Parts: sequence; C-alpha cells; structure tokens
Amino acid sequence: MITTLLVLPMIILAAPLMSKSAYKKLELKLAVKMAFLTSTIPLALTIKYSMKSASIHMPLLSTNPMTITTTMMTNQYTALFVPTALMVTWSIMEFSPWYVPKTKLTKNFTKFLLIFLIAMLILATAGSLLQLLIGWEGVGIMSFLLINWWFSRSSANSAALQAIIYNRIGDIGLILVMAVLATDNTSWNTEQIMAEHTKTILLPIGLILAAMGKSAQFFMHLWLPAAMEGPTPVSALLHSSTMVVAGVYLLSQFHPLINFPLPLTLCLYLGVTTSIYAASSALTQYDIKKIIAFSTSSQLGLMMTAIGMGCPSLAIFHMISHASFKATLFLAAGSTIHNTQNEQDIRKMGFIKITLPITSTTLVINGMTLSGLPFLSGYYSKDAIIDALLLSHLNSWAVLATLMSIAMTASYTMRMIILTTAKTPNHKPVTLFSESNKTQTKPLIRLTLTTIMMGPALFTTMLDSPATLTTLMKLLPLAAMLTGAYLAIEFVLHNTKFNQDNNTTKLLNSLAFFKILHRALPHASLNSSYLLSHQLTDLVWLEKSGPSATKSINLSQSKITSSQKGLMKNYLMSLLITMPALIAFTL
Repeated sequence: MITTLLVLPMIILAAPLMSKSAYKKLELKLAVKMAFLTSTIPLALTIKYSMKSASIHMPLLSTNPMTITTTMMTNQYTALFVPTALMVTWSIMEFSPWYVPKTKLTKNFTKFLLIFLIAMLILATAGSLLQLLIGWEGVGIMSFLLINWWFSRSSANSAALQAIIYNRIGDIGLILVMAVLATDNTSWNTEQIMAEHTKTILLPIGLILAAMGKSAQFFMHLWLPAAMEGPTPVSALLHSSTMVVAGVYLLSQFHPLINFPLPLTLCLYLGVTTSIYAASSALTQYDIKKIIAFSTSSQLGLMMTAIGMGCPSLAIFHMISHASFKATLFLAAGSTIHNTQNEQDIRKMGFIKITLPITSTTLVINGMTLSGLPFLSGYYSKDAIIDALLLSHLNSWAVLATLMSIAMTASYTMRMIILTTAKTPNHKPVTLFSESNKTQTKPLIRLTLTTIMMGPALFTTMLDSPATLTTLMKLLPLAAMLTGAYLAIEFVLHNTKFNQDNNTTKLLNSLAFFKILHRALPHASLNSSYLLSHQLTDLVWLEKSGPSATKSINLSQSKITSSQKGLMKNYLMSLLITMPALIAFTL
C-alpha cells in the first residue's frame, strides 16, 4: 500500500506533460503541490509503523541467468527523501516565473524542471539497478540542459560540459557494479543483492566512484561551482537539494555492500578531505553563488563522513535538513542578485536589510542554520554527526578536520551575511517595491519555516538513542561555530582582505584548482603528445630512419667496397713520387 502511494506522485507529475495544457506554469506548479501532499501520507505511515522496506515487482525481461524486473521500493530513506524533493521543487517552481524572464522558451524551463523531478523520483524509489540507472542518467541529462539554459554564453556551455563529463565518469562506477552483478548471475534487484551481501571489492569501488562523480567529492568537485552559470532556481533545485545528494543517497541505500573496513575508510578520508577543502575554498570567494556552492560541496563531504563512520541514517538526516536551508539560501541569493541588477559580488551589495527585508531575514536564518546555530535543523543534523565522530574512536585528525570545517563554515557564512545585509550599501539602485511580488517571497517564507521546524521533528525519528558525551565534548561543535563567526566579524570590521597573489589563496580558489586539472594536465598531455609524434614521426622515421639512414648505409658500403677516398692531391703526389722511382728501377 505504501509503495503504491509513492507511485501516485509520479503519476500526478506525469499527467500535465501528457495533456494539451502541459506548458501552463500554474498547472505544473499545482501538480507538484498535489504530489507533495500525496507523498506525506506514506511518510506518516512509514514513521508510525516503523516499516523497514516494502516493494512491488513487475517482471520486465526473463533470461536464463537472471530476471530483470521493474521494482518500486519504499523504506525510511525513500519516504523521507521524496516529500523533501517535492516540497523544495514546489517552492522553486513557484519562484521561477518571477526570476526567469518571460520568453518563448520559458515554458520549456518549467517543463525541464518537472522532467528532472520525475527522473529524481524514479531514482529515489528504484528497487532495481536498471531503474536506478534510468533515473541516474535522467538527472544527469536534465542537469546538462538546465545548466546550459542560457546557451548563448560560453561560460554556461563550458559549465554544462563539465557537469556531464564528470557525471559520466561517475556513471562508469554504477555500470561497473551492474556488470559485476550480471557476470556473477546475480539479480539486479536491490533486496536480493542486500540479502546475498556480496563482498566483491569491485562493488564498493564502483559505488564510491559513482558517488564521487554525482555528489562532487574531492578531485571530482569542480563541476559544482562551475554549474552556478545556470539560473539560480536550477542551482537551488539541482545543486543543493536533489541531484548532488544522489551519490550519498546511493551509498546509504547500498550501505551493506560497503560495510567493511577498506571502503568505509576510503569514504571517511574522502568526506573529511572534501569538507575541509571546500570550506577553505569558500573563504576565498566573493561570488555569493559560488560561496553557497562550495558550502554545498563541504556539506556533502560531511554526509560522506557519516557514511564512512557506518551511520547512513545520519547522512540522510543531514541530507534532508540540508535540502531545505540550502535551497532557501540559493533562492535568497537569487532574489538579491535579481534586485541589485544581476550583481553577484558580495562586496558590491550591502544593507539589503532595509531594501529587501524578507530576503535578508531568510538569508540570515538559513545562514545561521548552515552554521549550526542551536535549535535549528542544521544544528541537530551536524551535531549528531560530530557526536558520532567523537564516540567512534576514529583517527583524531578526522574529528579535528571536521571541527575546522564547521568553524570555516560559520566564518564564510557570517562574512556573507554581514557584507550583504549590514554593511554600507554598495549596490546599484533597487526598485522601491522590490518585494511586492508574492511569487518571490512566499517560497522563501515557506522554506524558512520548514527549516526551523524540521530539525526537532526529525531528531527523534532518525536517531535510535541519544549520544552519551561529556558536557565539554558536547559543546565542541558550538565552540567551533562561535570561533568561526567571531573571526569573520573581526575580519570584516578590520576590512581584512586575502592576498590574491598568495600561492595558498590561488590553490584554494576554484579557478586555480581548475587550471591545475583543466589546464595544466591537458597542456602537459598535449605537449608530450606533440613531442612524441614529432620526435617519432618526423625525426625518427622521416629523417633518421629514412634519408639519413640510407645515406649513412650507402656511405659505409662505399667505404667497405672501395679504398678510394677521393683525395686527389694525395693520389697525384703519390704518383709523382713513385713514377721516378719506378723508371729508375726499370733502367
């Protein structure tokens, strides 16, 4: 019954696309709203009855080694993720008509958002790897189309290509998992895979590689800040709440396959490295969207850290709370950018608390949630992960690096809030009634209220038992957050600036790291290829092995077969000396 109820939202979403009125924004928005309200029913039933899993199997293809089925699966993670994705999408689709200019292609924009949402729900409810692959590829394709929405800009073309290429690298891991299971004559059904607990090392490697590409982990994180070239509603939907968390969601669902030391250790190292590097990079940014994008990458690293600790429920908990406040941050940033005449530099904003009071209020509340302010949703989810780290007896560097990333998160968030809302106004003139449109403010208010109420509501649901820590250890995350916020306030008050010529700043800056992977390595590869082709083809074959070799061989042969050296003067002198002697001897 619960699984059937989760199929109903997808039917509601697909209905407007199949009718003649498919392109009306109002109907699309209402379809998403109805789907969200419908999805709350299986969520309530799953929480009330503590159901582990339920599925519907529909045979698709039966072959001798294995049977391929289309399976709809419902568990606690699915029941939580689907309503969250629908509610965030509902708010974003309500916000989009105000943000995206009305053109002939605007109808396609909301259509693309809806198709992306359907693909994401297919991924979330997938009970077989084949269905998971369909949703996985669907969100990748729609990400490419939506990032490249303003296709006349070369930067948007480059960003869309980065996104699709990095995602295709990650797709290799998922295809590897399917190939290994098909080779072993194992079913692609998720429940059967979990029951067998296959311990092949290729399965965790493939799953982690897939998660690295989709969830923008270290060394494959470059597409996420570059994807900010797309419209802000796209950034709010794809790159904060739904698509980028698909990799973490995949590892959470298939956690029994990676639940042994080597894969868990790899996930832990990967998550901690991503978290601290992305937080450090955000400190060097002044583009408001890139600051929030690096923040997303840092929070994804924190989720991966929870996976590495063997706590997938904590990763899902942080994923759900992160979706609401990060989507609101992006929408608040979009409202600020739109009202300051497309200005994205936080140094050129300031004092929007008077001109944009609702936007600045939501920006402050959700920024504080991101930092981990007590009694907001971010505090509950991040604090649970830190408590698990402190209780897990893992390497102390993982705990220290995570606390440092929390301090950095509070620091760049506080800097962004101060420079945009409280400092002297540096922006271009804004209109007098800049927040008069309800489609601009209602989604911000709705998501902010969700952010405030979600943490306490999910705290008892996602945590089995409260952590037992000393008071000092329990206050460590709060101390890290306050330290980062205090340092940011001091930097802003004293107008401290980063030295852009510093090598560390260049490395942490996304463009510098972009140049390492996207400029230095391809340049070295092309240069070496040119030299090898030049040396081997032109010099070795066409010159050394060809004319030069023929000349040297012929010259050597001529020296061997003949003693004549062409020294005419020596020959004539020898003749003049020997001829008189010969004549005298004969006489």
